[in-house]
Amino acid sequence: MNKEDIKILIVDDEEDILEFLSYNLKKEGYQVFVCDNGKEAVQKAEQIAPHLILLDVMMPEMDGIETCQQIRANKSLSDTMIAFLTARNEDYSEIAGFNAGADDYINKPIKPKVLLSRLNGILRHYLQSNETYTPTDIGGLLLDRQKFIISKNNIPVTLPKKEFELIALLMSKPGKVFVRQEILDKVWGGDVVVGDRTIDVHIRKLREKLGDNYIKTIKGVGYKFDI
Repeated sequence: MNKEDIKILIVDDEEDILEFLSYNLKKEGYQVFVCDNGKEAVQKAEQIAPHLILLDVMMPEMDGIETCQQIRANKSLSDTMIAFLTARNEDYSEIAGFNAGADDYINKPIKPKVLLSRLNGILRHYLQSNETYTPTDIGGLLLDRQKFIISKNNIPVTLPKKEFELIALLMSKPGKVFVRQEILDKVWGGDVVVGDRTIDVHIRKLREKLGDNYIKTIKGVGYKFDI
């Protein structure tokens, strides 16, 4: 998929932020839509089915967490990725954001080149969607990267993008121990600054949805897929 085919919805109550992000993303070739509040964002997302939503956390009436939860409750938007926009001095819980269904978060302010690098990493699946992947079937889990689906014993399991990419990485080499830095580099991208707890939160969510017997913890090192 080309950049001009990708739709990005920006949600922020600060006009200068909307203008800055919109200008740089349109210049890069993306289709860009904007909203200045959470309620409008939910409606707009239902209308346009964006590939990515850049969502401010602190907004009046309905904050980013609640907005994210409402969007995630809409099954027709299950493929939409959500990245929170957060000011560095905000009292923001990364874990709360991931629990609400976010795929990533981006700190404000951010330089245009860094922003585009982050977005290219987040949108890697869509930008490389012309590549073919061989479905992986291990221990009752069937993962198809081309169709972006995973099922357990023929029952579909819905996963946010980062959870899907994480389990896809672990399943790509069963038995291999992936160290934390390798996981961060391949799932979040080398330019993304996230902590170890980010991986732990996603692993916990995967175990809740897939079961505890697939992902093994190698204490002090990382994780591996094993059955």
